[in-house]
Amino acid sequence: MPDLSLLIAQMTLEEKAALCTGASAWATQAVPRLGIPSMFVSDGPHGVRRVPDEHSLSAQSLPATCFPTGSCLASTWNPSLIFELGQALGEEAVALHSDVLLGPGVNMKRTPLCGRNFEYLAEDPFLAGELAVSLIQGIQSKGVGTSLKHFAANNQEYERFSINAVVDERTLHEIYLPAFETAVKRGKPWTVMCAYNKLNGRYGSENHTLLVETLKQAWGFEGLVVSDWGAVHDRVEALRSGLDLEMPGPKAHRVQAVVESVRAGRLDESLLNEAVRRILNIVFKAAETPKGGTFNVEGHHALSRKIAAEGMVLLKNKGILPLKGSQHFALIGQSAQRAHFQGGGSSHINPTLVDVPFVEFQKQAGESELSYCDGYPLDDSFQQELINEAVMAAQNADVALIFVALPPSKESEGYDRPDLDLTTHQVVLIKSVTAVQPNTVVILNNGSAVAMDEWIEGTAAVLEGWMMGQAGGGAVADILFGKVNPSGKLAETFPRRLVDTPAHLNFPGENGEVRYGEGLFIGYRYYDAKEIPVLFPFGYGLSYTTFSYSNLRVSAHTFRDVEGLKVSVDVTNTGKVPGKEIVQVYVHDCQSRLVRPQKELKGFAKVALEPGQTKTITVDLDWRAFAYYHPGYHQWITEDGEFEIQVGASAADIRARHTVTLESTQELPCILHLASTVRDW
Repeated sequence: MPDLSLLIAQMTLEEKAALCTGASAWATQAVPRLGIPSMFVSDGPHGVRRVPDEHSLSAQSLPATCFPTGSCLASTWNPSLIFELGQALGEEAVALHSDVLLGPGVNMKRTPLCGRNFEYLAEDPFLAGELAVSLIQGIQSKGVGTSLKHFAANNQEYERFSINAVVDERTLHEIYLPAFETAVKRGKPWTVMCAYNKLNGRYGSENHTLLVETLKQAWGFEGLVVSDWGAVHDRVEALRSGLDLEMPGPKAHRVQAVVESVRAGRLDESLLNEAVRRILNIVFKAAETPKGGTFNVEGHHALSRKIAAEGMVLLKNKGILPLKGSQHFALIGQSAQRAHFQGGGSSHINPTLVDVPFVEFQKQAGESELSYCDGYPLDDSFQQELINEAVMAAQNADVALIFVALPPSKESEGYDRPDLDLTTHQVVLIKSVTAVQPNTVVILNNGSAVAMDEWIEGTAAVLEGWMMGQAGGGAVADILFGKVNPSGKLAETFPRRLVDTPAHLNFPGENGEVRYGEGLFIGYRYYDAKEIPVLFPFGYGLSYTTFSYSNLRVSAHTFRDVEGLKVSVDVTNTGKVPGKEIVQVYVHDCQSRLVRPQKELKGFAKVALEPGQTKTITVDLDWRAFAYYHPGYHQWITEDGEFEIQVGASAADIRARHTVTLESTQELPCILHLASTVRDW
């Protein structure tokens, strides 16, 4: 790493201004006379989208492993596995000459209608933050940078370039910023990408409070802030507000505006120098890792299959799974032959190989008889003859397996979903088949929650396969035949109806503004508070075995906030096959001065257990697990009082509880206002 201060001193004003704007669609400016190299970035939430032509945004990318998308990754609840994924992504980035991958995305799933939910991790900031840390650390362990995105409150695609997200201070700090904060402080991403949208009236690229006061000063972020592609409206104001690098480029008029503003005294050159320093720091850090070579195509495909299987969630099982013996299976649905494994938009990967579900099922079916029919068309048309064919196939089989997927138009960057439903044709198909075949298994491929009330009762099993990546076809077969015991759990609530969802009355907004009127209460926080029944709760997922919880204990019954708390519980596999359980630790504030959710996830652990085996799981809770953000003090605070530790298998399945007493060490001044008494003053 050269002496950056000396290097900046040698740069002309024009060179510094140019460095802060991209040289092309994917690369930064090089300054050959000073030995400053260019840096190449690629889209990369779940695969390396390395475009060979740096001047093209939409050209087909080089072949790379398409791993499962964010919804599936989060459903693994497995940080160590996500770290392994990160390592694989980093290795592929090196081989494909990419210096920084644009991901992960940690925006909250405020509504299941967001068309980009398949890329995002969870409805809960704690879970999203923990998994993001692992992914970032895994990628960067290979000498490749990451870009944490989209900062912040970017929770819809409707009018995403201009919508003003109106979020109160407390909600912003408790729900929409913590995943970013955790990822920045512990993951230390090289870059953070600002969002397109406005937040409380200021564009993400021009939000000094967000980029400087919060990200760089309060959180200590040392990397560079990059714009989403085309998110900058005023380059000079963006520099003042902490936006270091504008992408894409080149944009000569932007460079000239910066130069003229410095010369006219409208922009302090020290702000430009600071942006240049941050950019150069990352450019030279990236240059330390030689690029090129090959990556383990087969090994990464196998890893993709492992992740897909661990992220799939068994939602219902009346004992039909795992499939048994030689039987006649009728596989129905276009996505059995045409794997639906990723969403649309900038994250779209050119896969190295795609496993076809029907083919992979056939490999494990042994002597069983298999039949196939399309079941539904690829377009939105309704074709009764396809349903008739499926019904006949189901009647002649021992088990019917229906593979359904949302059409690409419903889950893509740039578009939000109009509803929670599968296509009309798919719903009629499921109802028609289950009417004649009680042994019907439905396999879903989607990126966020779908409605099932209309058809789920007639099914024998439902497997949520998500957008499962290029090896998902094999992973589905592994789950169905019991080669892998399902262990995924939902990272988002599946509601019964769209009208039940927290943001329903405030989505997608109007007159250029979307009000986050539900406040803190998104996801399970909302359903708990309103006592609204859901289809499947946050943290839910079935296994081919069963688990019991016992002997919940804590490190102290009374403790100071600075000491934290250790929570331990014994978990036993009470079934007949090996399995993995996800132990979830929630905290309930028994007597808060401000309204708080009934419980919040503050810890989790995934444990593998042999039949009859018992293991002790210990989860550490720090002071933030008990704190809330107080808008009057503009900071996180703890209060003296009782808290209930809840340990369970899902947000709706709490197995053990223990009450503890916290002693706060914070000394807070009285907040004075017009209603304060003389004594307060």
